Amino acid sequence: MAICGAVLAACAIALYLPTFILLAGGIWQEDMGSYGPIVLMLSAYLLVSKGAFRPPQSAQIGIAALPVGILLLLLGLAAAAIGHSQQFVALEMAGLPFVVAGMQACMTGLGGLRRAWFGYVLALFAIPWPGSVIDTLTQPMKIAASFGAAHVFDWLGYPVARAGVILTLGPYKLLVADACSGLSSLFALEALGLTYINVVRHESLTRNALLAMLIVPISYVANVTRVVFIGLISFHFGEAAGQGFLHEFSGVVLFLTALLLITSVDNIFRGLRRRWQARAGQVQQ
Repeated sequence: MAICGAVLAACAIALYLPTFILLAGGIWQEDMGSYGPIVLMLSAYLLVSKGAFRPPQSAQIGIAALPVGILLLLLGLAAAAIGHSQQFVALEMAGLPFVVAGMQACMTGLGGLRRAWFGYVLALFAIPWPGSVIDTLTQPMKIAASFGAAHVFDWLGYPVARAGVILTLGPYKLLVADACSGLSSLFALEALGLTYINVVRHESLTRNALLAMLIVPISYVANVTRVVFIGLISFHFGEAAGQGFLHEFSGVVLFLTALLLITSVDNIFRGLRRRWQARAGQVQQ
């Protein structure tokens, strides 16, 4: 079983290594696609931590595991083959979780799939979207981010004017580009938030659903914070500082802001739940 698993893992690596090299030299180096490796690492962590590849307790894998595994494997290989032949990397990456899930089902049975299904769902967030889809979605998100940032600057007392996605802050002009629109961070933060929910595992389904939905406005607030951070750096330290290292550091500010907001909202829900339980206890008494 171990030898079979090693052979299948080597085949999967050989199959997707050219795709990973292509992505590493392209979209993964851009802000719009930099979330891809992060999501894949989170997915791999969940698969391992949830025991997806843990050998079954009994010698029998199960009569349904082999056909299900073969079906998933064939679907993944078909997506990878068609995507590679048509140079459609999104379809190639969409086949990756199916390939891994199919191999895992053949090796360890369906128990591993049930334990770690979320890891495979999470891997779908690493799919790089086609440029036409990104262009369609980012324009309204860029306008929304620039609108929010302009109001924050105005509230802080800075001289600001907005024309579409261009902010004029004193003598400096800031273009809210695709990377600051929120689409890329939305995928990464949604993956981060869903991972947080999966790890914490609250008993309340309503609480989990609310946290998952609130990741969208949290992503917007985090992106507005990023734009404001870059604008303040440019205004006080010059355009070179705003577009240099501190611009890249603004991505860290974005994730720290989002993580702080996610945990804060979760703590608020926890406090409300305890207060509700305390009131319910008093009523029963």
